[in-house]
Amino acid sequence: MKIRERYIAKTLITYTLVVLLVWLSIYSFFNFLAELNSVGKESYTILQALKFIVLQMPEIAYEQASPIILLGCILGMGHLASTSQLLIFRISGVSILKITWLTVKNALFFIFIIIVIGEFLAPTLTSYSKNSRSMALGLNNISNSQEGFWIRDGDNFINVKKNIDGKIFAGITVIEVNSSNSIKRVIKSKGAEFDSNSLIMNETEIFSISKSNNFENFSIKERNLYNKIVSFDQDLIDSLEKDPEDLSTLTIIKQIQFLSDNKLRSGVFEVELYKRLTKPLTLLAMIFLAMLFIFGSNREVTLGRKIFFGVALGLSFELLSRIGGAVSLSFDLSPFLSSILPALIVMTISLLLLIKKSIS
Repeated sequence: MKIRERYIAKTLITYTLVVLLVWLSIYSFFNFLAELNSVGKESYTILQALKFIVLQMPEIAYEQASPIILLGCILGMGHLASTSQLLIFRISGVSILKITWLTVKNALFFIFIIIVIGEFLAPTLTSYSKNSRSMALGLNNISNSQEGFWIRDGDNFINVKKNIDGKIFAGITVIEVNSSNSIKRVIKSKGAEFDSNSLIMNETEIFSISKSNNFENFSIKERNLYNKIVSFDQDLIDSLEKDPEDLSTLTIIKQIQFLSDNKLRSGVFEVELYKRLTKPLTLLAMIFLAMLFIFGSNREVTLGRKIFFGVALGLSFELLSRIGGAVSLSFDLSPFLSSILPALIVMTISLLLLIKKSIS
């Protein structure tokens, strides 16, 4: 039995790697064509464009893991079916459910590797490639000059007019409020340096407001240096200019925790987090769905059509899963349920139909 398991695993891994290579090649080809428009500007050469494309590959593989593995499984099992090897396996006593389990096990192993690459390797390489490209194009000063932002930190509301590089801010205002949401102090500074623990502000003006005998008293203090301790860190600041899809899972969790502690909406980040956490389950559902086409009756539909419809349904299901996240945000539904329910429904129905085929 182990020989047959290894043979099925080898076939699935081979076809999945082929799909991965073809998928990355197509993406890289079109990305390279787009980069040719920038070649020749400043010191940006073809070699640097190729370097940028190659360093982007781990991120592409991570983002496209589900369709890549799905296609690899369908093509691999389709090859075994078209050469009648699956029929031989079934005659020798290997059930449909056993073959499905072997397919799922190998797919999960492959996606685990992709997730590790996507979480730990891809962000570093992508950031390095973008910085190198910007420097070669002479855009390092422009790309590092970001728009300002508002952020709530407990009872403090912080406004930064310009975020220079994530560590140096220009034009910063801190509004401190009391338990009754009344302003008690306003701190203004021309610039500040962020050290992941506090804002070190220079040329600071502190406007204090206090009440006594139904009168409001104002006082102004000037300081050359003022240190304001905050609860957010560098990851949060770096993530302000990025979409949730571009953040690591750990950063997303920290974002959700920070926003929740400050009673701010975190729905966008929750949708992305649950989409990632339920990704293996979504893949299982797609594979179960695809296996229905592989083990269908050959007298009714050709194998080519089964593979085509299996791929189409699998990719459509993933698209619908992403739409579910947008719907949960629009109608204030649970992001977790919107992420997991479609996968559970499809997986349950597909598994029941596979059991039915296995005992028939």
